[in-house]
Amino acid sequence: MNNSQQSLPKNWAVRFFSIFTGQAFSLFGSSLVQFALIWHLTQQTGSATVLATASLFGMLPQILLGPIAGTIVDRGNRRLIMIFADATIAIFTLLLAYLFWVNRVEIWHIYAALMIRSAGGAFHHPALSASTTLMVPKEQLSRVAGANQTLQGLVSIVAPPVGALFVAAMPTQNVLLIDIFTALMGITPLLIFSVPQPIKENVDISAPKASFMQDLSAGFKYMAAWPGLLMLGLMATLLNFLLAPTSALTPLLVTKYFKLGALQLGSLDSLFGVGMIAGGVLLGVWGGFKKKIVTSLTGIILFSFAILAIAAAPADKFWIMLVSMFFIGFMMPMVNGPIHALFQSVVEPSMQGRVMSLVGSVATAMMPLSLIIAGPVTDATSYQTWFWIAGILNFVIGVGCFFIPALMNIESNHNEAKSEAVQGNDPVIAQQ
Repeated sequence: MNNSQQSLPKNWAVRFFSIFTGQAFSLFGSSLVQFALIWHLTQQTGSATVLATASLFGMLPQILLGPIAGTIVDRGNRRLIMIFADATIAIFTLLLAYLFWVNRVEIWHIYAALMIRSAGGAFHHPALSASTTLMVPKEQLSRVAGANQTLQGLVSIVAPPVGALFVAAMPTQNVLLIDIFTALMGITPLLIFSVPQPIKENVDISAPKASFMQDLSAGFKYMAAWPGLLMLGLMATLLNFLLAPTSALTPLLVTKYFKLGALQLGSLDSLFGVGMIAGGVLLGVWGGFKKKIVTSLTGIILFSFAILAIAAAPADKFWIMLVSMFFIGFMMPMVNGPIHALFQSVVEPSMQGRVMSLVGSVATAMMPLSLIIAGPVTDATSYQTWFWIAGILNFVIGVGCFFIPALMNIESNHNEAKSEAVQGNDPVIAQQ
């Protein structure tokens, strides 16, 4: 069933943007916490391996829980799932703030907190994304995607310098407490407004309800029957393998190679956010190429040059990294926006939790391995080594994907996936 088939109230915007605004504040608080924790690890250890390990713990739940979380999202109450995820993250953030307050925090405490926050996100993100499809008219999805890209950009602009000022002006536990209040701001609209559930049509009431494992299996079958989706997952896996360490190692590049501090590190994230806003505006006006995947691959190729520029920048030319981060941010909406809009428009609402979680899990699956490798490699060589590796191979992948028919035809071979799933008498897909 398409989104357009489910009736929406005339005042749909009030409900959606109330929830959207609450989540914006929650996202801002989460970004402050992320900056504060990473800066604490950078200052206390100065180790590439520690930062890579922190990123590793922040990714594992997304990989391990993704398929399970997506199935729960599609089977359960998406509103309650989002409330529970936000509340759980807030509770454990409060516990970590207490450990900072009594001066008993250890590195493993931060690892555990990052892992729990990631686990909450594994449930929250697919629930919110899948719910958006049912709260917004189909013809408005692109505009909402643009608003989300703008929000991401604004948070990237504001949160890092604010975080840098906060960590310089107050104890870390006080920064963490801010996230508690912003989490409450995210939960409050969810307590007031309803969140629609997908309607399943043509259900045989005499047939037994599909089990959890059957629903989980249906998600894998749906993805396996869509050739373009499989190739997209493989491409994202390879790109994330290369790019994850560049983000994790950026604090060390700033502090150890360029010999700068928290404000300069924050300025990189801010310029990345400015770039995201500019790129999102351009994509909204232009719309991208006729084939969405072409827009994405072009963005991947172009930001490869920015990664290489960072690798080649002399230690006294920090401005090169600033410009490069702006350009990478500018390309991000071109890479992510078209694909996200594609999924929201062609994947059935009752399957979106599973599909988006599976794609996210596949895309993230190789990142832990890359962090395990990149940390020691950087400690043994130079801070720029992985940037050279990522820039070169990222370019090769971007160009090579133009020659893979399954990926280039991802929008049309989706119909084959749906047909094969229905013909296979899958208990969930057959209901669509």
